[in-house]
Amino acid sequence: MYRLPQELYTVAQGRELDQRALGMPEFAGGKLMGLAGNEAFNVLKDLWPTARSITVCCGPGNNGGDGFVLAALAFMHGFDVNLVKFGDPKYKHAKDAFKKVKNYGIRQISIKPAMFKETDVIVDAIVGTGLTRNLDGLVLKGVQEINRSGKPVLSLDIPTGLDSDTGRIWSDAISATVTISFISLKLGALIANGVRTCGHLLFSDLNVPQSLFHSMEPICRRIDASLVTKKISSLKEPQHKGDAGRLLVIGGSPGMSGAAYLAGQAALRTGAGAVTVLTHPDQLYYWSAFAPEIMVHAIRDCRDLEPYLKTATAVVIGPGLGVNNWSKSLMATVLENQLPTVVDADALNILSANKVYKDNWILTPHPGEAARLLGMPSAEVQSDRLTAVTKIWKQYGGHVVLKGVGTLVHLKNGDMYLCDQGNFGMASAGMGDVLAGTIGGLLAQGLIGSSASLCGTWIHSAAGDIAAKQGVRGMIASDLFPCIRHLMDNPSLIHE
Repeated sequence: MYRLPQELYTVAQGRELDQRALGMPEFAGGKLMGLAGNEAFNVLKDLWPTARSITVCCGPGNNGGDGFVLAALAFMHGFDVNLVKFGDPKYKHAKDAFKKVKNYGIRQISIKPAMFKETDVIVDAIVGTGLTRNLDGLVLKGVQEINRSGKPVLSLDIPTGLDSDTGRIWSDAISATVTISFISLKLGALIANGVRTCGHLLFSDLNVPQSLFHSMEPICRRIDASLVTKKISSLKEPQHKGDAGRLLVIGGSPGMSGAAYLAGQAALRTGAGAVTVLTHPDQLYYWSAFAPEIMVHAIRDCRDLEPYLKTATAVVIGPGLGVNNWSKSLMATVLENQLPTVVDADALNILSANKVYKDNWILTPHPGEAARLLGMPSAEVQSDRLTAVTKIWKQYGGHVVLKGVGTLVHLKNGDMYLCDQGNFGMASAGMGDVLAGTIGGLLAQGLIGSSASLCGTWIHSAAGDIAAKQGVRGMIASDLFPCIRHLMDNPSLIHE
């Protein structure tokens, strides 16, 4: 019941789905609110079995109504219940739920310092998915007091203060221990600040019928192991290295050979048959000692590049490329070619100054590179990642992988996917180079651009989660290599 669905929706879509449910006899008349409150209460009992004292914080909307239902159920089951009311309920079903709380004589308390000292669990039902402005007044004071308490928090639908569409925080937000979402999972819970703010994310569809979702296309879908397994299984078993593809990695300006090395090794770990790094002449002598599996050639100018493009099946350009006359000439030559190409790092910075539209490439910007591609501050990219990745796709074409917390993959057909694997240990140098190489290796082996984008993004992030089992802090990019190899054979290893 609590496993996350693949489909993600906007607040407006969620509101429409709620209205459709309320129009069904089995969910009308406050029954839907009763189901949500009951489901939340079951979560509280399951996760905190020794808790006996709870404080339920309820706002004036229907989110608060869910909280009133939970408070009443807890009281009937012998819990010591305190209620903090942030305004009188506005809507009929919430008013009815509050009447029951009032009839039970459940104690109402006011916001004050150290008010949660004797509480085992706090329930956050203050503001739901409809928030569109900064918190202030009593609500802001309550959020701050909850966060200061250090007590576990169960948020209903979405933590108060979190934007359910974008994952941004409206001045402040409750840091939930667990969030239980109902009927439709919102995109904002899985991107930007949503991941940290929601804590452990659970989902219940409240047993609404699938017909409820008829003609409602989700804004985004989660990439999961089953999707990756299906696409990876289409790769044929090679008879020799030529069958497994030939990838070119173009990069490695003076002082930045490591980036090209990481991309090349990642490609090999996906199963690419041969990887050739084309690098700056001044860097060639570094390679002989530490990369025996990678072929390396010096490229003086774009004329040296053309013979290698004739025998390659895919290209990665950008890792350690630099922004200079040498790199710009190589980028221009690659852009004239029709090979499937991953454009990363400094190649994106070059592209931002010389905008080109192509359908057969995969762009892999982090927020800073995305900001340069769009000519806007990186904070603006982060405040609405969905809009940013869509703008990049419209301006530059192809497939776009916007890296970060809740990596978004915008396919060239307009479909949007989200990767919810990964962890904060992956915020380290070289991780993006490994991603570029992972995607490039899959392209070289024959996956189409959409499949390579989705599978490469997921495998890279899932590899980070497996590597993190040895420790999150201090993880380095090369720690992912053996994990990538294992996941290529069996993506379901992420569940073990």
